[in-house]
Amino acid sequence: MDFDIVISGGGIAGLTATATFAQAGFSVLCLDPMPPVTDREAAGADLRTTAFLQPAQAFLAETGLWDRLADHAMPLQTMRIVDAGGPEPEPRVTKDFDASDISDLPFGWNLPNWLLRREMAAQLDALPNVDFRPGTATTTLFTREAEARVGLSDGSRVRTRLVIAADGRNSPMRKAAGIDVKTTRFGQKALAFAVTHPIPHDNVSTEIHRTGGPFTLVPLPDFNGRPSSAVVWMEEGPKAEALMALSDEDLESAMSTRSCHLFGPLKIASQRTIWPIIAQEADHLCAQRLALVAEAAHVVPPIGAQGLNMSLKDITALRDLAIASPDTLGDAKMLDAYHRARITDIRARVAGITVLNKTSMISNPLLRDTRAAALNALYSVKPVRKTLMQLGLGAKG
Repeated sequence: MDFDIVISGGGIAGLTATATFAQAGFSVLCLDPMPPVTDREAAGADLRTTAFLQPAQAFLAETGLWDRLADHAMPLQTMRIVDAGGPEPEPRVTKDFDASDISDLPFGWNLPNWLLRREMAAQLDALPNVDFRPGTATTTLFTREAEARVGLSDGSRVRTRLVIAADGRNSPMRKAAGIDVKTTRFGQKALAFAVTHPIPHDNVSTEIHRTGGPFTLVPLPDFNGRPSSAVVWMEEGPKAEALMALSDEDLESAMSTRSCHLFGPLKIASQRTIWPIIAQEADHLCAQRLALVAEAAHVVPPIGAQGLNMSLKDITALRDLAIASPDTLGDAKMLDAYHRARITDIRARVAGITVLNKTSMISNPLLRDTRAAALNALYSVKPVRKTLMQLGLGAKG
């Protein structure tokens, strides 16, 4: 056997999985068709950010990755929800969910995706049982009861006991295994970029609801001596495309208005990216000698920092099963146990986030009033507020 595990995909989930299984003592080959873009200003840099919630941070500490990331991470102490669905874009209901209500730690820590890939790739270089091949893709999958054979874009083929598909929403390994997906399209797109602003964020992540989807500002370290945040702006597809085409000056004016001027005038501080918003879940999380994780298994809109945190729960479940019975790595019993361990939580969270996103898109004034009243009512009942925060962290459910 060439490797214990072959991981298809070198994004954040794939790199994390590689470090995780290597730390557990398995030999791992990680493949990705594109070398990671690890410079903020480089073409193709992923300008989105990832918020690692408390359980995710604890997991990264176990794998040895957190030591590389901690100095770059911005704590998220408070999640602020703002309803601005009145006649004018101004706050009418503002509620703060403070981590101190349920924990001595912040809700999570935010890091830019391009930086995550840089630090994680550097960590893999230091692990003796990892072979990381950026620029090489997985192309074919042939499985039988005892092993899998994976064809690579360089013409070679490797044998392995387990293939982990961490290769995105259009996963080639999932397609090769014939696993179907259920996809919900919202007609939305999201813009992502970094901004600076004169008013400090004070480690508060702010989600502003009006119509089309939330406008979210997530704390970043200061940039060029000014407070900075990562923006994810979800809108109906045509509106998002129109925003993407604006000049910097016009976009700054539009986003300052959409943010209700809560942080003062916003200034662009990075390139812009745009991508479609969907919800998606695989019919099954495994096939012969294959396990799906992260966006190969599930995709959710960027609400509540759930996406990658769900992915890390996939990797945790798979790792724990592998450690418990290393001699049966990748066999049918192990993979069926993985499917059972994760599928209920995945389906519940995809469904829940789908509902939240549809609620955030509401344009009807009466329904927007109902949304504001619901936020007010839920927040006002302290046990409900605490339960919502714990559910968001994945502490329950």
